[in-house]
Amino acid sequence: MEELVGLREGSSGSPVSLRELWGPYPRVRRGIRGGLEWLKQKLFRVGEDWYFLMTLGVLMALISYTMNFTIGRVVRAHKWLYREIGDSHLLRYLSWTVYPVALVSFSSGFSQSITPFSGGSGIPELKTILSGVVLEDYLDVKNFGAKVAGLTCTLATGSTIFLGKVGPFVHLSVMIAAYLGRVHTKATGESENKNKQNEMLVAAAAVGVATVFAAPFSGVLFSIEVMSSHFSVWDYWRGFFAATCGAFMFRLLAVFNSEQETITSLYKTSFRVDVPFDLPEIFFFVALGAICGILSCAYLFCQRTFLGFVKTNRVISKLLATSKPLYSALAALVLASITYPPGVGRFLASRLSMKEHLDSLFDNHSWALMTRNSSPPWPEELDPQNLWFEWYHPRFTIFGTLAFFLVMKFWMLILATTIPIPAGYFMPIFIFGAAIGRLIGEALALAFPEGIVAGGVTNPIMPGGYALAGAAAFSGAVTHTISTALLAFELTGQIVHALPVLMAVLAANAVAQSCQPSFYDGTIIVKKLPYLPWIRGRKISSQRVIVGHFMNCTITTLAKDTPLEEVARVVTSTDLAKYFLVESTESQILVGTVGRAHLMQALQAEPPSWAPGHRRLRDLLAGGCPTEPVTLQLSPETSLHQAHNLFELLKLQSLPVTSLGRAVGSVSWVELKKAISNLTNPPAPK
Repeated sequence: MEELVGLREGSSGSPVSLRELWGPYPRVRRGIRGGLEWLKQKLFRVGEDWYFLMTLGVLMALISYTMNFTIGRVVRAHKWLYREIGDSHLLRYLSWTVYPVALVSFSSGFSQSITPFSGGSGIPELKTILSGVVLEDYLDVKNFGAKVAGLTCTLATGSTIFLGKVGPFVHLSVMIAAYLGRVHTKATGESENKNKQNEMLVAAAAVGVATVFAAPFSGVLFSIEVMSSHFSVWDYWRGFFAATCGAFMFRLLAVFNSEQETITSLYKTSFRVDVPFDLPEIFFFVALGAICGILSCAYLFCQRTFLGFVKTNRVISKLLATSKPLYSALAALVLASITYPPGVGRFLASRLSMKEHLDSLFDNHSWALMTRNSSPPWPEELDPQNLWFEWYHPRFTIFGTLAFFLVMKFWMLILATTIPIPAGYFMPIFIFGAAIGRLIGEALALAFPEGIVAGGVTNPIMPGGYALAGAAAFSGAVTHTISTALLAFELTGQIVHALPVLMAVLAANAVAQSCQPSFYDGTIIVKKLPYLPWIRGRKISSQRVIVGHFMNCTITTLAKDTPLEEVARVVTSTDLAKYFLVESTESQILVGTVGRAHLMQALQAEPPSWAPGHRRLRDLLAGGCPTEPVTLQLSPETSLHQAHNLFELLKLQSLPVTSLGRAVGSVSWVELKKAISNLTNPPAPK
């Protein structure tokens, strides 16, 4: 019964209920209820763009911060063990080497036992997926746990193995985006939208970078440059919104945990702001970019060659096929033994972490000038206030240790990239480039101890600025990106070197892109992943290459007047997924495509009593066998550049070639790759 609260005024005693007392305006109540339902639907509808992207950014920030927190505890435990184990060189060596060897072995064995897709960076495979190729199970959520656990163990080895987390985090972010997309599809019952899925995957790639470096701008630009050949402006705000949510949450967690007083950059610098560099130094920054470009070409060539050697060598390939943890342990043992601090590691600043490497290299004081008249002692323990002491040795000097670091890390990085563990390779090359810039900056500071005179004013040279430019230039040249310049500014929180850093990055890319494919494209080549290469030659002669020169002329067509026994023979003797459907055998006018699976199903449904030669393919089509229209087709006169752009923009796998409506051939990735290869490396004349 409804609760009675009184009598209606002026009535003869009719009761008044609570609902009637507080609900005199049913139309208003219905409007409010409808508005709340609409707001609830918009806010809590899983898959709505804003909610989806915000959830993605927050989740990745939580994962990134939790991983950093765990890794920090494990690294501190390793340092404590190494420090407290005693003065025995054997025990200290074992504590230094066994720790990373065990972690790398577990990372390789655990991740590979769950799924083989969890190893490596993940960016080359993601580039392949975003180009339209389907890689089964690569974005499955079961890979997520294996990648997270394996990456945590990899990063817990510290600077011993010298690997990063950018690539795997891009892969993790894309996996979460794909999973949320599948949840949305199942919850709403909508059909899967490939275009919408690709939009979310590109935004997820930006989130992966933003939650590692707290750099939303460079994260979005990195996803544009690396992950996609054509970028839709409609995806721009998606990437920025998701990356901003992720970067903000990542730095906010550091404030909540009392690690920072406010939201700041990861690698704060104190470069001189009033006159950060003199005008003549622009020449040296451009020269630094050219040097980074040349060294990046050497690195890319050696890395791709060694990776191919590992895959083709009978002994190593067999070891990788049968026992990946053993190969990982052996490689980790070599790297850890070299970085042992009382040994060769003394000249490699091996006691510094990855963050401390950058903090020390970005120091704006000249180490060469500070050690010119004095020789600071090497501290028994790491001095957080004087990290640059790790780079100094009285016999080698600053230049000797920096040069030795570059020579050793050059091949150590190449060896580390062959270890089958979840790992990123951007941060190591970023530090390597910073060491190149630091070496050149120290040389200039020693050559011009008072600075370069410009306009009657003398300002000391800051080697830290050259380290920043070298880091951006070398990493940009290796990855073929310009966004590393912006990343350098977001990481340091200072933009005073904007012009020289950007010029160094452009110079490095000009050299690298003209000589070698990028790190990710080189990995795609070695792994033989299906990927459509760029047309590097943009000469006028390349515009004369047309589809008629390289199309596949031997195509299989099915005419509507083809007898069913001939259709059955074609279907059973070929393995094509689709066949071109033409109007008649004589005209060869293309009218559509028909799937092999549908044809086999329709042929099996035919009664066994039909007389041979009497029924045609048109009868099968009239009986309900589905066909698809051909909405896109090429002409034999279409240029190679136009066909390539069409394939990349629409993520196509193959297209028919017609002349006056007649099917005369087809073009797929195979023909395009061969044509591009012949354009880049013309065959020798017969």
